[in-house]
Amino acid sequence: MAQPKSDSLTVPQAQAPQGKVPQSQPPQTQALQGQAPQSKPSQSQVLQAQALQGKVPQSQAPQAQTPQGQAPQAQIPQGQAPQGQAPQAKISQGQAPQGQAPQSQAPQDQVLQSQVPQSQAPQAQALQDKPPQSQVPNSKPKEQAKPPYPSSQKALVTGGGGYFGFSLGSSLVRKGVSVVLLDIQHPKWELPKGVAFIQADIRDGEALYQACEGVDCVFHVASYGMSGAEKLHKEQIESVNIGGTKIVIDVCIKRQIPRLVYTSTVNVVFGGKPIVQGDEDSVPYFPLEKHIDHYSRTKAVADQMILTCNGTPLPGGGTLRTCVLRPPGIYGPEEQRHLPRVAGSIRKRLFTFKFGDPRTRMNWVHVQNLVQAHILAAEALTANKKYIASGQAYYINDGESVNLFEWMSPLFDKMGYSRPWIQIPTSLAYLSASGMEYLHLALKPICDFPPLLTRSEVWSIAVTHTFQIRKARDHLGYTPEKFAFADSVDHYIQTWHKQQRHSPRFLRLLMVLICLLGTVYQLVHTRLVQY
Repeated sequence: MAQPKSDSLTVPQAQAPQGKVPQSQPPQTQALQGQAPQSKPSQSQVLQAQALQGKVPQSQAPQAQTPQGQAPQAQIPQGQAPQGQAPQAKISQGQAPQGQAPQSQAPQDQVLQSQVPQSQAPQAQALQDKPPQSQVPNSKPKEQAKPPYPSSQKALVTGGGGYFGFSLGSSLVRKGVSVVLLDIQHPKWELPKGVAFIQADIRDGEALYQACEGVDCVFHVASYGMSGAEKLHKEQIESVNIGGTKIVIDVCIKRQIPRLVYTSTVNVVFGGKPIVQGDEDSVPYFPLEKHIDHYSRTKAVADQMILTCNGTPLPGGGTLRTCVLRPPGIYGPEEQRHLPRVAGSIRKRLFTFKFGDPRTRMNWVHVQNLVQAHILAAEALTANKKYIASGQAYYINDGESVNLFEWMSPLFDKMGYSRPWIQIPTSLAYLSASGMEYLHLALKPICDFPPLLTRSEVWSIAVTHTFQIRKARDHLGYTPEKFAFADSVDHYIQTWHKQQRHSPRFLRLLMVLICLLGTVYQLVHTRLVQY
């Protein structure tokens, strides 16, 4: 299959002609029927998406005419990994059997494997292996602020094997909703009663179509390339975040699913320029061609795709209504990505330096606050709420801003390590991140060299970007609870395996060199200022 050209992104759109199963249409940025998004890009901003050469990987919608008794075929978008046989969709029901030792798991938010299968008609079958046993995330919301459950009989959560997707599904089933979790990786935790899990890739259109039988609300959480070395895997990022999103939209239209809630990110508007208390009206999309990481760029395209398809007529009557939620980093007990990664670097003594202005601020969101926002958003796409969220974007966070190094201090203290004490210039941190990205790509065929930081992560730490949640409060009734990061640290300390891992000698020497250069820079800079 032909690979996409390396530098371009366009915004695909899905429409549904009357009386006919919808086919994928060329991109447009204007929203269809329904309210336009508050942060809708101007025509000139959308044209920036076409500034790069080539095209975004396209995926074909399922065939309009479906043979009786057979699910439609869906082609995988261009830009995916080499062709192969599609994995059979594996279905398991909670609860998991007892007495089975846990199987080793890949990172939970990673929804891809290095080989991307070609869509073929998968056959649903019971999992032969019993799901691994583990404690369900200890992140139940406080009793005084239980989120309402949406007017939904059955919901599907893509990325349901990851930390947030699983937490969302668990909360929905406690509210009486029938839940299907779909992910390429099995959840680390035991499935609650009433939750079904289907192991499949969101780019497998037929598997997704079959999983959506009877579903009336889809929460599209699945993504790839959020942090670390994953951010450098361009083809996979585009294939999942853009191609996968297009297939989700196509299946929602073909299955006549009236509601689609998308988990986006603040990175669709942030690209290294300061944003102070930004809102949905005043902050536009960051120009696509100026994003320095593929994740932010592709999430911005997918964000626009979801909002653009709002108001699409469904074949059997009714309308597809969509909205997007834009959270910052997520934290909470048993969070699988940010905290373990930082803690691992601390144990390797790689976090002895800091950078950026101490006044730099950013937002975070606790997993249960984000769950609450998604459930409220789904409810706000119904007639009972006058479709108030239809075609809208919302920033979601805890309602407060923090400095990253101050906020992370409980992790250093409770692990028994010194806080970062060597101040280095942000420019040096950025240069070091660039070098580590280059080394990762150069050494990838030989060995795994994960970068300590990427360039986009340097900007996220060193540049203020905070957002208001007033619109989510007013439209959705979102009321974030108060949580302490220290509580998540306590849970991590109690459960992590205390095995000292040593970093490669080369990486340690690199960190020492960075610290020395930072110290010399500070001394020289101080002397120059004095004179």
